[in-house]
This record gives sequence, structure tokens and C-alpha cells, in this order.
Amino acid sequence: MRAVVLHEFGPAENLRYETVPDPVPGPGEVLVSVRAAGVHQIETAMREGLTIGPPLPELPAIFGGEVAGVVAAVGPDVDDSWIGADVVTAHGRPGGYAELAVADVSAVHRIPDGLGHEAAVTMIVTGTTAIGLLDIAALTSDDVVLVTSAAGGIGRLVVQFAHRLGATVVGAAGGPAKVAAVRGLGADVAVDYDLPRWAGTVREALGGRGVTVVLDGVEGEKGRAAFGLLTVGGRYITIGAASRTEFRPDAAELKERDVRFTDALSLLLAGQDTPADETRALAHAAAGELVPAFQTFPLSRTAAAHAALESRQTTGKVVLVPDA
Repeated sequence: MRAVVLHEFGPAENLRYETVPDPVPGPGEVLVSVRAAGVHQIETAMREGLTIGPPLPELPAIFGGEVAGVVAAVGPDVDDSWIGADVVTAHGRPGGYAELAVADVSAVHRIPDGLGHEAAVTMIVTGTTAIGLLDIAALTSDDVVLVTSAAGGIGRLVVQFAHRLGATVVGAAGGPAKVAAVRGLGADVAVDYDLPRWAGTVREALGGRGVTVVLDGVEGEKGRAAFGLLTVGGRYITIGAASRTEFRPDAAELKERDVRFTDALSLLLAGQDTPADETRALAHAAAGELVPAFQTFPLSRTAAAHAALESRQTTGKVVLVPDA
């Protein structure tokens, strides 16, 4: 099969599209013909050899556990009824950056009717993470919610949820196209946080109302500015550092302003997503309650997908699809 293999940590160009042996399903496993594979921001850091999350893999490595496709074969003790089923999993092996992957049958979900492979692979981790974040945030219709990286995979889902809930939603993203996309999702205020006065623009747009909740996926200086917009008694919740620069509020300032800080990503990583959580995420998408956004790249252009993700030139989830 064709796959994208990393032989040496480094730049995106180190991802090589090449031929490798087909994986074979063992007991309790299914073989999936991959139609869509998710790409994560954290995988770009791991590709460089940075240890900012999961442990680095042994090389050579094929990244991408998020896989959606069609079951092509089953292991010796798996029911043949799985063959031909449209499935999605967060635990594909050796990785989704390939034409074929295997997974434990206990870890795959049949894709709900009406949901495509790309949308399913977007929801299996990104959607599940967004729902976990929203469970932690416990938003209400009275909240004024500021979402950073609002045009990203998680951010878009959070904006949609908060809008449907009736909260006042402020979406911050980089560049006019992303700002327009966030506005189209239902954000009451959409701002370009690449502009120097973006925090002041938010204050003016809210007309004196304070932000009660920040859901921050960027951190760094933009996270610091978002934190500064919080009213007394607000909540600052982080879900990742796309800027690759951590921001942690000062303990004294948290106390003085009575702001609660939660590192949601650490909580979610420390916990364990259950099949029920993943099923819930897929069901939200199938029902049209959350509409995932994705941008596709052919498998052979995985290096370009990584480069685009690192430069924040993507909208929604980055998804690899088979070459035509």
C-alpha cells in the first residue's frame, strides 16, 4: 500500500509518500480501506521531534490514529458482517496516513446514516474533544463567551454550540476569510486577532458587557489578551496552545479578579474518552446539531497539509483523502 512515512524528525518535507507492506488484521481486528484520515496540530510538533504532549513514536512512523473508511477484511474471529461497513475509529494502526489501517473491532463505530467519511473522522476526536470541553465549561445562555481559534476544528463546533444555546458569542480568528466564516457560524461578534487592537474592538462591540468565559485554543500573547477581557468572576479555560507558547495566568491576578482557570486539555488527556463519548459526538453531527468543517488534502500531499496547518492557513479540520 501507499503511506506517508516519517524516517527522521524535522520539517514537513520529511514526510515521505512511499510504498510499505499492507497491514494484516489479527484476532479481534478489522482492516479498513481508508477514505479519510485526520491530521492534528500536535502531530506537526511531534514530527519535528518536540515533546509537548504524547511521547514521540519510534521511527520510522506513520502518524494519524483517526481513520474513516470501509471495512475490507476482518480478523479470524470477527464477524463477516463488518465487511463493507462504513466505519470510523480514533485508534487506527499503523496510522491513518495510509491507504489501509487496522483497528480493534471494539474501537470502531459504524458511521451514522447521512454522515460522510470526512465529517465522521473530524468528529471522532475533534468533535469528542469539543464536547468534552463544553462539558467542562458548562455554558449557559447568560454567558458572554470568547472563543479563540474560532475558525479551527474545535473552535467552529464551540461557536455553533454556544450560539444554539443562546449565549453571546465572540469569535476571534486570523484573517478576513476566517473572520467571515466565524460570523457565518452565528457569532455575535467576529474579530481578527491578527490586528493589534483586536481586544479593544471586542470591548467596543460588547458595549460595556464583560466576557464571562474564555475558551482559548491559542494561548501565547493572544491568550493573554483574551484573559484581559474577562470580567470579575469569569472563567478562563484553555484547550491547547496553537501558538506553541504557553500562557498561564498569574495566581495573584486570578485571586484578585476572582477568575477560575482550567486547563481543559490536561483534564481531557488525563481522562479516557469512552465509546459513548465518541458516539455522542457522531450523533450530534448526524443530527445536524454540530456541523464539522474540514479541509481535504490528497494523501500524497501530506507534507503540504502539515505546512498549511503550521502556518495556520487552514479552515476547520485537516483531513487526508485518497489520491484520485
